[in-house]
Amino acid sequence: MRFADLQGRRVAVWGFGREGRAAIHALRLRCPQLSLVLFCSAGEVDAARAFDGALEVVAGEPDAAALAPFDVVVKSPGVSAYKPALLAAQAQGTAVTSGTALWFGENPDARVIAVTGTKGKSTTSAMIAHLARSLSARTALAGNIGLPLLELLDQRAELWVIELSSFQTGEAGPVELGVLTSLYEEHLDWHGSRERYVADKLRLADVSRQLLVNALQPNLLALTSTYPQRLLFGQADGWHVAGEVICRGTQQVFPVAQLAAPGLHNALNACAALAALEAIGLDALAAAPSLASFRPLPHRLQPLGEHDGWHWVNDSISTTPLATLAALESLHDRTVTVLVGGHDRGLDWTPFVEAMRSAPAHAIVCMGSNGARIAEALRAAGVACPLTLVDNLAAAVAEARACTPAAGVILLSPGAPSFDQFKDYAERGRRFSALAGFDSAGIASIDGLGIEGMQGG
Repeated sequence: MRFADLQGRRVAVWGFGREGRAAIHALRLRCPQLSLVLFCSAGEVDAARAFDGALEVVAGEPDAAALAPFDVVVKSPGVSAYKPALLAAQAQGTAVTSGTALWFGENPDARVIAVTGTKGKSTTSAMIAHLARSLSARTALAGNIGLPLLELLDQRAELWVIELSSFQTGEAGPVELGVLTSLYEEHLDWHGSRERYVADKLRLADVSRQLLVNALQPNLLALTSTYPQRLLFGQADGWHVAGEVICRGTQQVFPVAQLAAPGLHNALNACAALAALEAIGLDALAAAPSLASFRPLPHRLQPLGEHDGWHWVNDSISTTPLATLAALESLHDRTVTVLVGGHDRGLDWTPFVEAMRSAPAHAIVCMGSNGARIAEALRAAGVACPLTLVDNLAAAVAEARACTPAAGVILLSPGAPSFDQFKDYAERGRRFSALAGFDSAGIASIDGLGIEGMQGG
C-alpha cells in the first residue's frame, strides 16, 4: 500500500509511540486532506492533541465496532496483528497497514538489507551499516533499532540497513538480502503461540531475494532448508569464528579481542555483518578492520565500568532466558552476580535452570513479576549458589552489592521484558546505571542512526 492509496479514505492510526507519531507526520505531508482519527491510551491524549491539534483523539483500545467505520488502520508495531478487533475489522473489509509497509510501498526499488532474529538483530544491523560506511557507501540505519522508517521517508541512500522485529517482518519487502541471526521463543503474548512467532519471523524469507542464515542454529537450518537462495554464516567454509579469530574460510581476518562488543555471540554477529556485505557485492575483507571502531550498542552487554569496587554490566535488552545465558557465557571467567526477572510472558526457564545447576553464577537475584517463578525453579533444581528474591530493580541492586565480592561483576541480564516496572528496556537500563552510580544520560543513544551517521531525530 502507498500513500496515494489512502487519498479520500477513512483512516485511523492506532498507537502514539514514536512509530505512531512518524505515521501521523507522514500522513499529514503526503495526504493533507485526510481527516485522521488516533486511538491511544488515556495517558497519551493530551500529548497527542498537542502534537497535532487537528487529530480526533479517542482514548482507549478500540473494539471491532470502533474500527468498523474505517477503510484503513495504520497500526504501530506493538499492536498485535492478531487482536480480535483488528481481525474482525479486516473480515469486514478494513485494510490494516503500518509505517513499515507504507515505507516499502513508497520505495520498491530501494537496496535493502533487512535483519531480524530473536537476538543479535540490532547489533548486526548496526555493524552492517558501520562497515558499509567504512567503504564510503551512503548507508541508512533505521527500523526497529530506534528510528522509524517514515522519519526518513524522503531521504535517499545507496543502501538501507533495516532492523525488523517479529512484529514487522510480514510488512516488509521486497529486500535484496534478508538476515536471520537467531530464532528462539519470544513475544508469545503478541503472536499467540510459538508456532505463529516462528512463522512470522520466517515471513522475511518470502520477500528476500537472498537469505543469510546462522549455520550454528539447527532449527533455522531445518526451517530454511528449501529456500533456493540461502547463504550461511558461522560455518567453516564461510565467515565464522575459529578460536579467537574471525575467519573467512581458512583465512584469518580479525582478532576477536579487538572487538569492543564482548562475547562470542558478538563475534558471530560480526560474521553475519561481513557475510551480508559480501552477499550484496561489497568488499567485506576491506571493511573488516573497521570492526575495531564499532561502538557497542547501549543496553546490550554494555560495560558501564567500575564503581564502588564492582564492575557493572548493563544487558537490559536481554528479554529471554537464553539471552541471559549468552551474557553469562561472555563473562564465564569472572565472579558474576546476575539480576534476572521482569514481566512474565510465560517463557520456559528450564534451559537457564539446567545451566545454573551445572555451572552456577556466583549469585542470582530474582526480581519482578516472574521473579518468584524463576526462584522456585532454581531452588527446586538445587542450584548451588546464593539465591535471593526481591520485588524490584532497586532492591535487586542493593542485594547484589551485599553479596558480590570486591572486583566482582554485577550483571543486569533479566531474561524478561521490563513492562512490570518500566516503560521499556532502555528505561530499565538507565535506571540500573543510575543505581550503580553512573550518569544514565550517557548511555541513551545508538550511534549511527539515520543516513551516513546522522542521528535519528
